[in-house]
Amino acid sequence: MSLVESSPPLELSCKSRLSVARRADERFSWHWQAVRIAGKTAKLAVASDPEGMLIDACRRQDAGEQGVIDPFWATTWRAAAGLDRYLDRFDLRGRRILELGCGTGHVGLSAAHRGAQVTITDGVSDPLLLVRLSTWGLRNRCRIRRLRFGIDQLDEPPFPLILGSDVTYLRQLWPELEQCLRDHLELPGQVLLSDPYRLIANEFREWIQERNWDYVEHRVDLEDTPQHPIRVMQLQPR
Repeated sequence: MSLVESSPPLELSCKSRLSVARRADERFSWHWQAVRIAGKTAKLAVASDPEGMLIDACRRQDAGEQGVIDPFWATTWRAAAGLDRYLDRFDLRGRRILELGCGTGHVGLSAAHRGAQVTITDGVSDPLLLVRLSTWGLRNRCRIRRLRFGIDQLDEPPFPLILGSDVTYLRQLWPELEQCLRDHLELPGQVLLSDPYRLIANEFREWIQERNWDYVEHRVDLEDTPQHPIRVMQLQPR
C-alpha cells in the first residue's frame, strides 16, 4: 500500500502495517530503536545485524553471485544526525522535500516531524520496508518511493529542497547523482548533502563545482562526538 495523503480506516491501517512488518521479517532481522530525531525521541525501525548482513553480502559476492548489493543502508550513519541537526535552521512547515538514498529514513523523518511533505527514496527496496514502518505515524506527510540515481525519475513536480546523507562516498555514482539532482530540483532550489568529512567528499566538492553548481560548506557539531563534526554541503545550480 502506498503512503499517500489520505489515511485509511484504522482497521485497514493496522492490517497494512502488519503486512509490511511481515514482509520485513521475511527479509532480515530488525527491531525498534529509540533515536533522537528533530529534537525529540522517536522510534526508528532498523536492521538488527547490519555487520552480519554485510559479511553475508561479501561472501555471496565472492562466490560469484550476481546482483548482490552491499547493505550499507542498514546502519544509521552519523551524517544523518548531522543533517537532522542542521535542519533546525529552517522552517520546513508545508515545504515539499525529497530525500535521496534514505537508508533508515532518519533525515526524511526529521523533515516530516518539522511539518514538511516528504518523498523518501532509496535505490534498493529492502530499506523502504523499514522506512514505511518508521513513518507510519507520519504517513500523511510521507511518500515512500524507489529511486535509482540516473535510472528512475519520479512522477512528481520538482522539489525546492533535496536532502541526502552519505550519498557521495562512491565516485562512480557522482554523474548519476548529479543527473538525479537536476531531474528533480525545482529552480531556484537547493540541495543539502551531509558527510563526516570524508576525503572523497573533498574531491566531490571540486567535481561538483566544475559542473556549474555553487557550493557552500557548513560544519555541524554533535554533542556525543564533538571531535567528529559533520559537513553539510549546500548546492545550488548556477
